[in-house]
Amino acid sequence: MSTVRIALIGMGKMGRAIAQLAAERDAMIVAEIDPANASGGAITRASLNGADVAIEFTQPAAAPGNIRACIAAGCPIVVGTTGWYHDLPALTREVEAAGGAMLAAPNFSIGVAIFDRVVAEAARLFGRVAGVDAHLIETHHREKKDAPSGTAGALARTVEGAMGRPIPITSVRVGSVPGTHEVIFDSAFEQVRLVHEARDRRVFAEGALVAARWLVGRTGVHGMQDVLTKEPHE
Repeated sequence: MSTVRIALIGMGKMGRAIAQLAAERDAMIVAEIDPANASGGAITRASLNGADVAIEFTQPAAAPGNIRACIAAGCPIVVGTTGWYHDLPALTREVEAAGGAMLAAPNFSIGVAIFDRVVAEAARLFGRVAGVDAHLIETHHREKKDAPSGTAGALARTVEGAMGRPIPITSVRVGSVPGTHEVIFDSAFEQVRLVHEARDRRVFAEGALVAARWLVGRTGVHGMQDVLTKEPHE
């Protein structure tokens, strides 16, 4: 396995966690960019320093500009920032037109990607049963800005697509919880609860590094389900 060269965009908690874990995952951090504005102006071919791929964890207002700057510089980008997905259709067209590569996900935990599939199958089966209600509860640390979380939104869409009706989401912000997502299926005489609990922020850093390695050599727009189902390039 060859060493992948990574540019980090955003040196907050996630950026620092990725930097700390990179060497253990045969990745080399060749650039650390912490842009102060939403234009992506700090991101250039020179500042990316020959990176094979960039990993972006910044702010919702900054993400679209950062993505465009990476694509213009010819650098694939993994995007962990949430709260900007209203721009995703336009950015998808831009990335594809440029022959670039982007992988965007609200959550980089491999467990969450598998959890989404488990939830989809449960929702499909419960959707056939009369009188079953579904509810999603997500809990994060008090500093998390978006509510519901991007992961909760994605899980809710999975359930809604399988059951054919919207489900409510309850958001809890407390303490230092990295992230817990619980999907409840409830009927008159029984209840099923499916839970994913992140114990350490490094689970997201590890998943982002896996996604970054997977994206090198590809084109188009992808998500974590693609990482699960499509073989990595050698």
